[in-house]
Amino acid sequence: MTVAPRNPVKRILAALSAFDVADRPMTRLDAARRLREAAEELEAAQVEAARKAGATWMEIGACYGLTKQGAQQRFRAAREAKPVTAAPRNNKAEPAA
Repeated sequence: MTVAPRNPVKRILAALSAFDVADRPMTRLDAARRLREAAEELEAAQVEAARKAGATWMEIGACYGLTKQGAQQRFRAAREAKPVTAAPRNNKAEPAA
């Protein structure tokens, strides 16, 4: 089993390549799923980057043909994203603070 690259662009390229050589419907479906997941991750990261660079929700909404509120709803996860922290090495849950 190969490990998927963390970079969404590399994951998109890998999924496209897998789709291109897939010879069975379920293999193509799996490649399409991986492509969609990586594209959604890339999109969310770019929304977050645009916001950090000063883009308004109105501007982001205009890019998608949405209202400000529509963009906020669509990308709620990007708005509420918290920094990802490394999991503890022992894989045990840490006590709540």
